[in-house]
Amino acid sequence: MNEPTTASAPDGPRIRAMTLDDCERVAEIRVGGWRSAYKGLIPQPYLDRLSVAEDAARRRERLGRGDASVVNLVAERAGQVVGWACHGPGRDDEIRSGDAELYAIYVHPDMLGQGVGQALLRESVERCAAAGYERVLLWVLKENSAARRFYERAGFGPDGAEEPFEADGVAVPEVRYARVLTAVRP
Repeated sequence: MNEPTTASAPDGPRIRAMTLDDCERVAEIRVGGWRSAYKGLIPQPYLDRLSVAEDAARRRERLGRGDASVVNLVAERAGQVVGWACHGPGRDDEIRSGDAELYAIYVHPDMLGQGVGQALLRESVERCAAAGYERVLLWVLKENSAARRFYERAGFGPDGAEEPFEADGVAVPEVRYARVLTAVRP
């Protein structure tokens, strides 16, 4: 299971390991994030079918497996979970690549622009560096210019890899971003 350690900047959100009790709220944030960030980029019927209950059940099942290589973090403000990030070993066609991968990062739409995403990304990157990874990879929708700017400001850039995923029979192109890490010394 993830370590119960926490991190926070003086005025920033509190970052901590996700627990089973957080699964419902994380699912709400993830589904809300998809519906907000991907509106017009992914077919609307696909977004409309997203289910908080089904997503929460998947989160509970995955977190309950206790795969220590996958790190789930939440961000809290005033005791309320407002964001979630998940990272672990990089995958290349489901084969581990030797790099770390940011699998997901979502912030409640009402909290965008308030440093929550930056805090989650910073903590994920720091943990990847501390774990000895040399790079962090992530996939972002090619047309999601706001997310691409967010990652670019954090030192990520496209590495040339592109591939689509399918949503309701529509190919939605994604690009892979990478960031070289600086080793963290204990």
